[in-house]
Amino acid sequence: MDFYEFWGKGMIALERDALDGDLRELSRYFYALKDILRLRILVILTHSGAMTVTELARALRVSQPLVSFHLRPLRNVGLVTVRREGREVRCSADLEEVRRRHEMFIALLEAEP
Repeated sequence: MDFYEFWGKGMIALERDALDGDLRELSRYFYALKDILRLRILVILTHSGAMTVTELARALRVSQPLVSFHLRPLRNVGLVTVRREGREVRCSADLEEVRRRHEMFIALLEAEP
């Protein structure tokens, strides 16, 4: 095996590792969106702006602990951000992050093999 054959195989392995990293990131993203309540949270936050967990629970007609449970995966992947305002914590949807993840997914699907 000459240098270029070795280098080519190494480059393929590096590309595969990068692809696997992107796929792992997308897997976490799609996992965060797997539940209809999480999708409803994103839609409400996008249309209504920042809300507290209590306001979200009231709007969704579910318990506050259930909203908190479903917010965690959305926060972990950056789709929902939180900021403290005095004693309250307000949640907001990050539509730019949603766009970035979808564009990343489309780019992976359209990439040349």
